[in-house]
Amino acid sequence: MSFHSVEKIGGTSMSNYAAVRDNIILKPTGDTLYQRIFVVSAYAGITDQLLEHKKTGKAGVFASFANGVNDDSWLDLLNELRTQVIEINSNLFDDPEMLADANRFIGDRLDEAEHCLSDLKKLCQHGHFALDVHLATVREMLASIGEAHSAWNTARLLQRDGVNACFVDLTGWKTTRHMSLDERIKVTFEDIDLESQLPIVTGYAHTQDGLMSSFDRGYSEMTFSRLTVITNAREAVIHKEFHLSSADPRIVGDDNAVPIGRTNYDVADQLANLGMEAIHPKAAKGLRQNNIPLRVKNTFEPEHAGTLITSDYISEKPRVEIIAGCRGVHAIELFDQDMAGNFSRYDTTILGCISRFKAHVVSKDINANTITHYLSTNLKTVKRICRALEEQFPDAEINNQEVAIVSAIGSDMQVPGLLAKTVGALAEKDISVLAMHQCMRQVDMQFVINQDRWEDAVRSLHRCLVEVHDHGRAICLAS
Repeated sequence: MSFHSVEKIGGTSMSNYAAVRDNIILKPTGDTLYQRIFVVSAYAGITDQLLEHKKTGKAGVFASFANGVNDDSWLDLLNELRTQVIEINSNLFDDPEMLADANRFIGDRLDEAEHCLSDLKKLCQHGHFALDVHLATVREMLASIGEAHSAWNTARLLQRDGVNACFVDLTGWKTTRHMSLDERIKVTFEDIDLESQLPIVTGYAHTQDGLMSSFDRGYSEMTFSRLTVITNAREAVIHKEFHLSSADPRIVGDDNAVPIGRTNYDVADQLANLGMEAIHPKAAKGLRQNNIPLRVKNTFEPEHAGTLITSDYISEKPRVEIIAGCRGVHAIELFDQDMAGNFSRYDTTILGCISRFKAHVVSKDINANTITHYLSTNLKTVKRICRALEEQFPDAEINNQEVAIVSAIGSDMQVPGLLAKTVGALAEKDISVLAMHQCMRQVDMQFVINQDRWEDAVRSLHRCLVEVHDHGRAICLAS
């Protein structure tokens, strides 16, 4: 029987070392500081600077390097990043010698990355070498720097504070041996004693196939998931800066939003689809298949049990558990009279185009001659997709509109009249429904609405569908 847990700490939490130490490390659920493995994210904002901004698409070092081999703007961004990480170190380390060690560690990695990019840039100025062939590797290398920085710092600070922590580097920096993620984890943890050591593990792991090529920015959750499964942990825990709540407290109010307490992996998948990840769906798959429970906790409320996610949970009574959604969704509507009876060709081509530009599909709807995809991406990507579709379907009418999606989600929503009640709650506030989706699995309903009514819609649905229930028992069940 395994006694240990594997726990992941998010980037915003990582940026507050005192809270991580006092609320997580020094407050274990058991009777020992050890028997825990911590997978850490980069400090808040660092991966955005290394790659590109996750929400706005603003270029970081990688995006700038990828967009122009004859442009040195990437080097300016790398120098800005260097200044930022040194400032982070200065705020963490009071001792001059420890600060020098920390700056030397991250400085060496940034120096080596700069040399690699400069050499690659020169190489690709020769006609026989194409930059595109190497970009996936460049992206992996740059991403690894953020987690190496935060993991090294945290392990060193914990050692200073009396914890026998050890820095576990899965990034494969300067490695000559390429292996799968599972093999790298097994090899690395062969000599680690969980009874007396507290591993602080990089969220990025180097693999022979490239972790980011499959999971992009969800790579740290895949590392977390596979580490949990391979070591046969009793529980997986994610520490965030907020509770997994019935709605965003900033919208519905602190007194109305409540931690969910219990739910299942189906609900977690729906949240991930809307960009409100409890955990990446592919990472959740391994936990679900191995019947490992996942607990989501608030770093800043350590006494609270958080929300427990399991495979088999179903609410005692069918009901809505969460009101969630997303703004800034782009609806790309393609109308073509020739589509009727020839739907599959259109659908395959459109999805291929969306995949080519790496846009995330939140939802879609169809009728005889129209397909609409609702995409979570930036306007620049949407314009590229529309241009590509115009080339593929010159006779089609293609429209793009920015909308919002609000969704009612629950582990069991098979309540007669629930759809009518939900639509009625929106109608009460004069909110027009542009499109609506509900599947037979009965775990969510999605409503496409105008952007400017999104917060009104969240408040109305939460009041009508969630606040009418007693949540005391659900919270208690998480303990």
